[in-house]
Amino acid sequence: MSEFTNPDVGLDSAAPTGGFNFDNVHRNALIEAQLQKASSGASKNNITPLANKTGTTIVGLVYKNGIVLGADTRSTNDTTVADKNCEKIHYIAPNIYCCGAGTAADTEKTTELISSQMELLRMNTGDGQSRVVTACTMLKRMLFRYQGYISAALVLGGCDVNGPHLYQIYPHGSTGKLPFTTMGSGSLAAMAVFEEGFKDDMEEEEAVELVKRAILAGIFNDLGSGSNCDTTVIRLDGTVVHGRNCIMPNEVKPLRDSVKRSDRLNMRAGTTAVLKSTFTPRKSRFGVTLADVTVTPMET
Repeated sequence: MSEFTNPDVGLDSAAPTGGFNFDNVHRNALIEAQLQKASSGASKNNITPLANKTGTTIVGLVYKNGIVLGADTRSTNDTTVADKNCEKIHYIAPNIYCCGAGTAADTEKTTELISSQMELLRMNTGDGQSRVVTACTMLKRMLFRYQGYISAALVLGGCDVNGPHLYQIYPHGSTGKLPFTTMGSGSLAAMAVFEEGFKDDMEEEEAVELVKRAILAGIFNDLGSGSNCDTTVIRLDGTVVHGRNCIMPNEVKPLRDSVKRSDRLNMRAGTTAVLKSTFTPRKSRFGVTLADVTVTPMET
């Protein structure tokens, strides 16, 4: 008999399956049974949930005098591009910003909620500068509370009295403090650029160019990432520089301008003649109009 076997526990007792939460045990068993039936062809009603497909490339790195964050601007709905120029770098505090990957609504509302909590905390503590680790703690506690059901993978960066800080936050609440990081479906392509070009104590211009190259790698090598490149530089002196659409590699306006369209396709005013135009006032169903209404001011 194994030393881990308890002779007092019957064979019909449910043994612990490991982990901290067992609420999904029966659900997982149902999904497994459905998968087995579907693979054998015995069931036509497959209720197995499908994973959400998201696409984004977000990056961040620590340079000599601050933090550089970068993101692409493509928002997708399955295989459809929903928005070509969305913003994925969100405001947390005057000295802290956060890139979001995953479900757009989750990243937007999660960062908005934590931003408001950081503002209230500053008001309650003398309106001082926010700490980056405080924002990281608030974000990871919220995401851990929802056990990954909030689809928000975040790259948090900022500068405070303790210097520049960069955090990687996963949807389940786990975090890591890193000199450079990437997340999203284009993260592997961006990470290849970082591992090749990153070095300690980089100058700002060099760091921004490396971030741009990393985002472009995600744009051109990941179908879920695309359109333009956004950057945000957070300096130790408190200044922030936003590079909205700093690179637009997929700009289609020159291509469209090069297409010569026939003038016959332009429908100008007066092309179709108006033979007759009349206006008949509508009769009120109640026999009254607004002129018959008396407005009495409310007593204040």
